[in-house]
Amino acid sequence: MMKRQTSPRPMKQDRGDATREKLLTSSIDVFGRYGFDGATTRMLAETAGVNLQAIPYYFGGKEGLYIAAAEHLSSIIIGHVGELRTTILERLARLDGEGERMSPGEARDLLTQVVQRMIALFVSRQSESWARFIIREQMEPTETFERVYANVMGPMIGMAGRLVATILGEPPASEHVRLRTLSFVGSILVFRMAHAAVLRQMSWQAVGPDELDILRRHAAELVATLGSGKEDRS
Repeated sequence: MMKRQTSPRPMKQDRGDATREKLLTSSIDVFGRYGFDGATTRMLAETAGVNLQAIPYYFGGKEGLYIAAAEHLSSIIIGHVGELRTTILERLARLDGEGERMSPGEARDLLTQVVQRMIALFVSRQSESWARFIIREQMEPTETFERVYANVMGPMIGMAGRLVATILGEPPASEHVRLRTLSFVGSILVFRMAHAAVLRQMSWQAVGPDELDILRRHAAELVATLGSGKEDRS
Protein backbone atom coordinates (compact mmCIF):
# COMPACT_ATOMS: atom_id res chain seq x y z
CA MET A 1 0.00 0.00 0.00
CA MET A 2 1.34 3.40 -1.00
CA LYS A 3 2.07 5.68 1.92
CA ARG A 4 0.06 8.86 2.05
CA GLN A 5 2.05 11.87 0.86
CA THR A 6 1.57 14.86 3.15
CA SER A 7 4.15 17.36 1.90
CA PRO A 8 2.16 18.86 -1.02
CA ARG A 9 -0.67 20.05 1.25
CA PRO A 10 1.39 22.57 3.26
CA MET A 11 2.85 23.85 0.00
CA LYS A 12 -0.66 24.38 -1.39
CA GLN A 13 -1.68 26.08 1.83
CA ASP A 14 1.35 28.34 1.63
CA ARG A 15 0.48 29.33 -1.92
CA GLY A 16 -3.10 30.02 -0.85
CA ASP A 17 -1.95 32.20 2.04
CA ALA A 18 0.35 34.12 -0.29
CA THR A 19 -2.45 34.68 -2.80
CA ARG A 20 -4.80 35.88 -0.08
CA GLU A 21 -2.13 38.20 1.33
CA LYS A 22 -1.44 39.69 -2.11
CA LEU A 23 -5.12 40.43 -2.62
CA LEU A 24 -5.55 41.99 0.82
CA THR A 25 -2.48 44.20 0.52
CA SER A 26 -3.06 45.42 -3.02
CA SER A 27 -6.82 45.88 -2.63
CA ILE A 28 -6.32 48.46 0.12
CA ASP A 29 -4.54 50.63 -2.42
CA VAL A 30 -6.98 49.92 -5.28
CA PHE A 31 -10.09 50.53 -3.19
CA GLY A 32 -8.49 53.67 -1.77
CA ARG A 33 -7.79 55.05 -5.24
CA TYR A 34 -11.01 54.09 -7.03
CA GLY A 35 -13.54 53.37 -4.32
CA PHE A 36 -15.66 50.24 -4.02
CA ASP A 37 -17.72 50.96 -7.13
CA GLY A 38 -14.78 52.07 -9.27
CA ALA A 39 -12.57 49.09 -8.46
CA THR A 40 -13.41 46.13 -10.71
CA THR A 41 -12.61 42.55 -9.82
CA ARG A 42 -10.34 42.35 -12.85
CA MET A 43 -8.46 45.45 -11.67
CA LEU A 44 -8.11 44.00 -8.18
CA ALA A 45 -6.86 40.64 -9.47
CA GLU A 46 -4.40 42.13 -11.96
CA THR A 47 -2.95 44.53 -9.40
CA ALA A 48 -2.40 41.62 -7.01
CA GLY A 49 -1.01 39.48 -9.82
CA VAL A 50 -3.44 36.63 -9.16
CA ASN A 51 -6.12 34.74 -11.06
CA LEU A 52 -9.50 36.45 -11.30
CA GLN A 53 -11.20 33.47 -9.67
CA ALA A 54 -9.11 33.95 -6.53
CA ILE A 55 -11.44 36.74 -5.35
CA PRO A 56 -14.64 34.65 -5.16
CA TYR A 57 -12.63 31.62 -4.01
CA TYR A 58 -11.04 33.32 -1.00
CA PHE A 59 -13.50 36.12 -0.24
CA GLY A 60 -16.79 35.23 -1.88
CA GLY A 61 -16.68 38.29 -4.12
CA LYS A 62 -15.66 41.93 -4.22
CA GLU A 63 -17.71 42.92 -1.18
CA GLY A 64 -16.12 40.21 0.91
CA LEU A 65 -12.68 41.33 -0.21
CA TYR A 66 -13.50 44.94 0.69
CA ILE A 67 -14.53 43.99 4.21
CA ALA A 68 -11.52 41.71 4.61
CA ALA A 69 -9.23 44.50 3.38
CA ALA A 70 -10.59 46.83 6.06
CA GLU A 71 -10.00 44.22 8.75
CA HIS A 72 -6.52 43.57 7.36
CA LEU A 73 -5.77 47.29 7.47
CA SER A 74 -6.93 47.43 11.07
CA SER A 75 -4.63 44.55 12.02
CA ILE A 76 -1.66 46.23 10.32
CA ILE A 77 -2.17 49.48 12.21
CA ILE A 78 -2.71 47.65 15.48
CA GLY A 79 0.55 45.85 14.83
CA HIS A 80 2.36 49.19 14.88
CA VAL A 81 0.70 50.66 17.98
CA GLY A 82 -0.90 47.70 19.72
CA GLU A 83 1.85 47.04 22.25
CA LEU A 84 1.96 50.65 23.42
CA ARG A 85 -1.82 50.85 23.51
CA THR A 86 -2.01 47.69 25.61
CA THR A 87 0.59 49.05 28.05
CA ILE A 88 -1.33 52.30 28.51
CA LEU A 89 -4.74 50.66 28.85
CA GLU A 90 -3.40 48.17 31.40
CA ARG A 91 -1.88 51.03 33.37
CA LEU A 92 -5.18 52.94 33.34
CA ALA A 93 -7.13 49.82 34.32
CA ARG A 94 -4.76 49.12 37.20
CA LEU A 95 -5.13 52.66 38.51
CA ASP A 96 -8.91 52.50 38.14
CA GLY A 97 -8.96 49.23 40.07
CA GLU A 98 -6.91 50.77 42.87
CA GLY A 99 -9.07 53.89 42.94
CA GLU A 100 -6.10 56.09 42.07
CA ARG A 101 -5.54 58.73 39.44
CA MET A 102 -2.74 59.02 36.95
CA SER A 103 -0.63 62.12 37.39
CA PRO A 104 -0.73 64.77 34.65
CA GLY A 105 3.02 64.29 34.19
CA GLU A 106 2.68 60.57 33.52
CA ALA A 107 -0.24 61.25 31.17
CA ARG A 108 1.89 63.71 29.21
CA ASP A 109 4.73 61.20 28.93
CA LEU A 110 2.43 58.46 27.68
CA LEU A 111 0.58 60.74 25.27
CA THR A 112 3.91 61.93 23.88
CA GLN A 113 4.92 58.32 23.19
CA VAL A 114 1.62 57.70 21.42
CA VAL A 115 1.87 60.83 19.30
CA GLN A 116 5.48 60.23 18.33
CA ARG A 117 4.67 56.65 17.35
CA MET A 118 1.69 57.77 15.29
CA ILE A 119 3.43 60.64 13.55
CA ALA A 120 6.23 58.33 12.44
CA LEU A 121 3.62 55.97 11.03
CA PHE A 122 1.68 58.75 9.30
CA VAL A 123 4.66 60.11 7.38
CA SER A 124 5.77 56.67 6.18
CA ARG A 125 5.18 55.70 2.55
CA GLN A 126 3.24 52.59 3.55
CA SER A 127 0.50 54.68 5.15
CA GLU A 128 -0.40 56.41 1.85
CA SER A 129 -2.75 53.66 0.72
CA TRP A 130 -4.20 53.35 4.22
CA ALA A 131 -5.07 57.03 4.27
CA ARG A 132 -6.84 56.87 0.91
CA PHE A 133 -8.91 53.90 2.06
CA ILE A 134 -9.89 55.50 5.39
CA ILE A 135 -10.60 58.93 3.86
CA ARG A 136 -13.07 57.36 1.43
CA GLU A 137 -14.81 55.66 4.32
CA GLN A 138 -14.90 58.95 6.21
CA MET A 139 -16.57 60.68 3.26
CA GLU A 140 -19.10 57.91 2.58
CA PRO A 141 -19.23 55.62 5.62
CA THR A 142 -20.28 52.00 5.16
CA GLU A 143 -20.35 49.07 7.55
CA THR A 144 -16.65 48.81 6.81
CA PHE A 145 -16.08 52.16 8.50
CA GLU A 146 -17.72 50.76 11.61
CA ARG A 147 -15.18 47.94 11.62
CA VAL A 148 -12.20 50.29 11.23
CA TYR A 149 -13.60 52.66 13.84
CA ALA A 150 -14.39 49.90 16.33
CA ASN A 151 -11.03 48.17 15.92
CA VAL A 152 -8.64 51.10 15.56
CA MET A 153 -9.94 54.65 15.52
CA GLY A 154 -12.39 54.46 18.41
CA PRO A 155 -10.03 52.75 20.88
CA MET A 156 -7.12 55.04 19.96
CA ILE A 157 -9.19 58.22 20.27
CA GLY A 158 -10.73 56.94 23.49
CA MET A 159 -7.32 56.18 24.98
CA ALA A 160 -5.99 59.58 23.94
CA GLY A 161 -9.10 61.13 25.47
CA ARG A 162 -8.34 59.53 28.84
CA LEU A 163 -4.84 60.99 28.78
CA VAL A 164 -6.04 64.41 27.61
CA ALA A 165 -8.67 64.42 30.37
CA THR A 166 -6.01 63.65 32.98
CA ILE A 167 -3.82 66.47 31.69
CA LEU A 168 -6.72 68.94 31.70
CA GLY A 169 -8.12 67.69 35.00
CA GLU A 170 -11.58 67.17 33.52
CA PRO A 171 -13.96 64.20 33.10
CA PRO A 172 -13.07 62.09 30.02
CA ALA A 173 -16.69 62.11 28.83
CA SER A 174 -17.03 65.89 28.92
CA GLU A 175 -17.76 67.62 25.64
CA HIS A 176 -14.74 69.86 26.10
CA VAL A 177 -12.35 66.93 26.49
CA ARG A 178 -13.82 65.07 23.52
CA LEU A 179 -13.49 68.14 21.30
CA ARG A 180 -9.96 68.86 22.48
CA THR A 181 -9.00 65.25 21.85
CA LEU A 182 -10.40 65.33 18.32
CA SER A 183 -8.62 68.62 17.60
CA PHE A 184 -5.40 67.20 19.00
CA VAL A 185 -5.67 64.04 16.91
CA GLY A 186 -6.37 66.22 13.87
CA SER A 187 -3.17 68.17 14.45
CA ILE A 188 -1.29 64.88 14.02
CA LEU A 189 -3.35 63.50 11.14
CA VAL A 190 -2.51 66.56 9.05
CA PHE A 191 0.95 65.12 8.46
CA ARG A 192 -0.67 62.27 6.52
CA MET A 193 -3.83 63.83 5.10
CA ALA A 194 -2.02 66.97 3.91
CA HIS A 195 1.37 65.36 3.30
CA ALA A 196 2.10 67.27 0.08
CA ALA A 197 1.26 70.59 1.70
CA VAL A 198 3.50 69.76 4.66
CA LEU A 199 6.45 69.05 2.38
CA ARG A 200 5.88 72.25 0.40
CA GLN A 201 5.41 74.41 3.52
CA MET A 202 8.51 72.98 5.19
CA SER A 203 10.57 73.02 1.96
CA TRP A 204 11.30 69.31 2.40
CA GLN A 205 11.82 66.89 -0.46
CA ALA A 206 10.80 63.97 1.73
CA VAL A 207 10.62 62.95 5.37
CA GLY A 208 13.88 61.28 6.30
CA PRO A 209 15.52 60.65 9.69
CA ASP A 210 16.35 64.35 10.28
CA GLU A 211 12.86 65.52 9.37
CA LEU A 212 11.33 62.79 11.52
CA ASP A 213 13.35 63.97 14.52
CA ILE A 214 11.95 67.46 13.98
CA LEU A 215 8.41 66.09 13.83
CA ARG A 216 8.93 64.04 16.99
CA ARG A 217 10.06 67.17 18.84
CA HIS A 218 7.07 69.00 17.46
CA ALA A 219 4.77 66.25 18.70
CA ALA A 220 6.23 66.57 22.19
CA GLU A 221 5.63 70.33 22.06
CA LEU A 222 2.00 69.77 21.09
CA VAL A 223 1.52 67.59 24.16
CA ALA A 224 3.34 70.12 26.36
CA THR A 225 0.92 72.88 25.36
CA LEU A 226 -2.15 70.92 26.44
CA GLY A 227 -3.59 72.48 29.56
CA SER A 228 -1.37 75.54 29.37
CA GLY A 229 -3.82 77.93 27.70
CA LYS A 230 -6.77 79.82 29.12
CA GLU A 231 -9.21 77.75 27.08
CA ASP A 232 -7.93 74.62 28.82
CA ARG A 233 -8.56 76.04 32.27
CA SER A 234 -12.01 77.46 31.55
